[in-house]
Amino acid sequence: MDKKISVLVLIVLISGTAGILTSAFLSSGSPAHAGILDDFINRLFKPQDSPLPVGTPAASQAPAVKRQDPPRPVYEAPVDYEEAIIKAVEKAAPGVISIVVTKDLPIIENCPFDPFEDLPPEFRRFFGPFEFNQPCKKGTKKQEVGGGSGFIVSSDGLILTNKHVVADTDASYTALTNDGKKYDIKILARDPAQDLAVAKITNPGGSLPVLNLGNSDSIRLGQTAIAIGNALGEFRNTVSVGIISGLARSIDASGGGQVEHLEGLIQTDAAINPGNSGGPLLNLRGEVIGINTAVAQGAENVGFAIPINQAKRDIDSVKKTGKISIPFLGVRYIVINEEIAKRDELPVTQGVIVRGSEDGPGVIPDSPAEKAGIQAEDIILEINGEKITAERTLASLIQKYGVSERVNLKVLRAGKEITVAVTLGERQS
Repeated sequence: MDKKISVLVLIVLISGTAGILTSAFLSSGSPAHAGILDDFINRLFKPQDSPLPVGTPAASQAPAVKRQDPPRPVYEAPVDYEEAIIKAVEKAAPGVISIVVTKDLPIIENCPFDPFEDLPPEFRRFFGPFEFNQPCKKGTKKQEVGGGSGFIVSSDGLILTNKHVVADTDASYTALTNDGKKYDIKILARDPAQDLAVAKITNPGGSLPVLNLGNSDSIRLGQTAIAIGNALGEFRNTVSVGIISGLARSIDASGGGQVEHLEGLIQTDAAINPGNSGGPLLNLRGEVIGINTAVAQGAENVGFAIPINQAKRDIDSVKKTGKISIPFLGVRYIVINEEIAKRDELPVTQGVIVRGSEDGPGVIPDSPAEKAGIQAEDIILEINGEKITAERTLASLIQKYGVSERVNLKVLRAGKEITVAVTLGERQS
């Protein structure tokens, strides 16, 4: 019994020594023998081998060679991520502009003012030689009142930006390029349906650098997003990097005393600061996939951009007609989901139900919808075979088509599905 205890204590002592030795070997970078305790136990308890028969080769007495694991391959990223960002920024930056908003504002000074000038002379002497001043207008001067961003989409100086950046029709607008050049710009058209505007450099003086437009329908959650813009209206071509953190978002954007409902937006955590509005959101190829337009208040890096595919129609429309023509159906509606369907006992859980509100009736008088026979409480399910969902809204699907184009609506009316053909009109500002 005492021998067993002694052996056990010895084993414990040696195991502790082995741990110390192993630690020392590892920290010094020399190879350590991980099985030192196993070797000791085997030698202690394993019966001694019988002598080898005469004539046995000495090589057979050599200890077995321990198998070595093959070295683990070093991971190599398929794309040089940092270099890809740098190249995308270098490619796009020359075509990104800062927009400076200026306006003729009155010059206010303090002018002498006599509140007693209407009194008769015999009474004025009782008030003494007092001096009074009041604000008065002394002409006007141009002052900077705001700023934003934009980017060049044609070599002759066509610019895309946000409508709220250039909303003031009485203001003047100037473009500052990355190389420090300054150009006067003219606002050609403001989109009545979404926060977009198209402007033009009046005297470009040559071919200008252009940004390549990507395909916003192909973007995926988690892919890299790069925002460039005139941060805080002061720091031109500020770059921030993040990911696409959401798709098909709907928000109510407020600013300048107006509230605008925007649908189908890209959400990103790339920092979008005041002054970034109207600037491009890029992919790693340096292609524009969105136009930075809004941020969520009270949140950390929750920004929104209008998909570039929604802006391509505006660019083409201005090039062809000099204005932005927006297709118009003429209905007010409620988007159907499971909660609305259950509350109103509707037979479907997607689509839209034509229903009026405090803003007016469900079917706008003399609209294309009324002319086609759409009625209040109709449920519109599809447009030209595309289902209407929370992600693919009625408004966004209508924007795919042109003014005067004919579309077929699948409508559920009184429990029966019917097809209604509508010729789209033009939305007015």
